[in-house]
Amino acid sequence: MPSSTRLVALYITVCSVLFILSKMLISFLLYKKWSRKKRIIDNSSLAGGKMVIFRSSFSSSSSDSRRNKEKSSLLAMLMGLSSKDIIGAGGYGTVYRLRVDDKTAFAVKRLNRGGSAEMDDRGFERELQTMGDIKHRNIVPLCGYYAAPHVNLLIYDLMPNGSLDAALHSHHQHGLDWAARFRVALGVARGLSYLHHDCIPHVIHRDIKSSNILLDHDMQPRLSDFGLATLMKPNASHVTTVVAGTFGYLPPEYFDTGRATTKGDVYSYGVVLLELLTGKRPTDESFLENGTRLVTWVKETMEDKREEHAIDAALRHSCLPPHEVRLLFTVADRCLDSDPGNRPTMAQVVKMLEQDNIYSS
Repeated sequence: MPSSTRLVALYITVCSVLFILSKMLISFLLYKKWSRKKRIIDNSSLAGGKMVIFRSSFSSSSSDSRRNKEKSSLLAMLMGLSSKDIIGAGGYGTVYRLRVDDKTAFAVKRLNRGGSAEMDDRGFERELQTMGDIKHRNIVPLCGYYAAPHVNLLIYDLMPNGSLDAALHSHHQHGLDWAARFRVALGVARGLSYLHHDCIPHVIHRDIKSSNILLDHDMQPRLSDFGLATLMKPNASHVTTVVAGTFGYLPPEYFDTGRATTKGDVYSYGVVLLELLTGKRPTDESFLENGTRLVTWVKETMEDKREEHAIDAALRHSCLPPHEVRLLFTVADRCLDSDPGNRPTMAQVVKMLEQDNIYSS
């Protein structure tokens, strides 16, 4: 073979090899970039981070070395979370499912923290510690957290039966019978009463709605999502802050004063009661089309003594306990009073619901 022909063949071979290598390099770099986007934490975000596990919620081990191993193992699993693990998202964060083994799973919420980082960080860990101390059968327990300058993750027990919103409104769910709905009403009232009256400092939830009420293995309700929670001083009756919450559940005074009070939570709870009774969201399209609201519509049916027309169609063929139905309508009406001072406390609501009730145990 002439030397010139060999040179051409060599040149073509080298160019082909370089072309293939460049393609492989580009593909590798694109994959790395894609995988970095898919992961919710990358190594650059971990600097200065702190992992805290509340032993009573996460681990029974009393050994420091064992707890450190658990923290390292948990952190490695957190780093492996990606977009395929997302189970929910909202304005205050994204929620991921973290499966530890066949029997254990957690819900991990990555917070979207806005505003002044310095101001947020000052009380951030103190608030998380307070949240970790909250133990009640109707509140989703905080099991731990990971806090870093660029990443803040809250770790909760995973509630296997989803949210009340999904149970009431999803076509893929079997719905809730009357007994289950009354248990939810009572359980949520107990959880809120605990936050308002028994926690020190007292806690205002500020975002009570059906999607923030989760259902555990036994279909018992658990209050979740303290991304909007405001901690009160023991002697304070309200907190002045930026209006936050969810349209349809907010009390009217929020728009006038911007004051977050326990009575605001009571109003939101009243809206949830109407949702349990009617099977309608406060943002139902039928209300928007008619220029009315869930609260206004139900109050009008009560004034006309036509409450049976407001009952969820899924319940109308059931034999409903009349006194329980009347009780929920009455409690909801009191909670939704336009004057916050006339609304009952959540402790009073619990007493009303527990009177002569088979679900009070």
